[in-house]
Amino acid sequence: MAKDPALSHSMPDVINAAQQIRCGEVSSETLVGNCLKQIKTHNPTLNAFGDVYDEQALEEAISCDRERQSGKIRGPLHGVPFGVKDLFSTAGLRTTKGSLTSLDNVPESDAPIIERLKAAGAIIVGKTATTEFGWTGSSYSRVFGHGRNPWNSALTSGGSSSGSAISVAARMVPAALGSDGGGSVRIPGAFCGIFALKASLGRIPTWPWSATEMLSHAGPMTRTVRDSALLFDLLSGPDARDHQALPAKSESWLARCDQPLPSLRVHYSPTLFNTPVDEQIARCVEQAVEQIAHSLPVTLTARPLDWPSPFDAFDTLWSGGRGVAYGAALQQQLDQLDPGFAALIERAQSLNLADYLAAQKQRAAFAGQVHALFDSVDLLITPTLPVLPFAADRHVPENQSPGDSGVEWARWTPFTWPFNLSGNPAATMPCGFTPQGLPVGLQVIGRRYAEGDVLQFCAALEALMPWDQHQPSLQGAALRPPERYTAVLVDQNRR
Repeated sequence: MAKDPALSHSMPDVINAAQQIRCGEVSSETLVGNCLKQIKTHNPTLNAFGDVYDEQALEEAISCDRERQSGKIRGPLHGVPFGVKDLFSTAGLRTTKGSLTSLDNVPESDAPIIERLKAAGAIIVGKTATTEFGWTGSSYSRVFGHGRNPWNSALTSGGSSSGSAISVAARMVPAALGSDGGGSVRIPGAFCGIFALKASLGRIPTWPWSATEMLSHAGPMTRTVRDSALLFDLLSGPDARDHQALPAKSESWLARCDQPLPSLRVHYSPTLFNTPVDEQIARCVEQAVEQIAHSLPVTLTARPLDWPSPFDAFDTLWSGGRGVAYGAALQQQLDQLDPGFAALIERAQSLNLADYLAAQKQRAAFAGQVHALFDSVDLLITPTLPVLPFAADRHVPENQSPGDSGVEWARWTPFTWPFNLSGNPAATMPCGFTPQGLPVGLQVIGRRYAEGDVLQFCAALEALMPWDQHQPSLQGAALRPPERYTAVLVDQNRR
């Protein structure tokens, strides 16, 4: 797919945007203005953003430009606009968490990742859409309107970091922040054709406390691998508010991306847990694997892994954590919740401590199998997802049989959430397109704490199969009438 001429001026990636602003080639005001124009044009259809801070973002951009002219640079991201998932606490700015029950929630403090983004000089242009409390892998939302895929607006973008993925793929912003408790950056990353890495747990500190803190990660969503590496360099490191936060890194991951790829042992598993994979996805991934084998310094092995599925453990931990915590707080507001999330809360009432401890034991056994694999390989690659994007108003694909778990979405995302259970870093990157023009994601998993290996490999593969010149035309998207769900969410004159 060629670039759409209408967007040829469009959005530089993070590294180029920061360099252009520092050198005076483009002003922050111009770049932020372009972001706001893209949002105004495409957001009514794609539903990527909730609150958009037009006036504040432009004022901040003008201040950045004045400071640059006087020789002051706030940090490596000076004047670069970002979107922020509406699960992250932002001081003085509403954080709805995608729920009708939280429309008036205005935090007093920034989350650590927001503090660090601001300290690096970035400008927040708005809060991006998420499913209710980030509970599902779809983009279904009664608050923002269902997140729509920029490559085909009838289809889901995936979630729960739906708006962040849409906003980056549609060139509304150079990058955005997301979170991942079961695939929530990788699912929409794969569907929308961008790069997203779920790092090791605690690499970027999280706060306030999450009901599934043992599974949940914060991180950037970008168009390129090097952008992601830069942002992890800037956003990682310990914070006293997160008891799981890891020590500071000893190396620059951006620098790793610019180094020659060493010889690596790579294992390719075409599926996990005997899950059928869509033929179009399988074909794209197989072609990418062939290129890896022929063009990169790897020793490649290929066979399906015989791990048993830890679905029941994930279901219990996710339903128990989210359902019990939110159920206690929202028991009188269940009628305001997404029916699927309300059902999860109801199901959680039947779980007991023995169930939870048994799930933790099953999780530990599964994680041990995963870590044992990395005694003999450096990287594992799989498809990111076994299914193509489905209708935007659905939680699960049309052909999925009804089930009674609290996480039916996890049945169509069986390659992402297992690595939340095991704690391994896992990235999705585009590896091709279907005949209908939908991007396909390749997942790259590393041993614990070895995000540098994952990023360096992905950077080498990105150089071999560059994807950033491909972008959705958005012409079809602009024809779809906007959805209106909750008029109180956004002041329409600031959308």
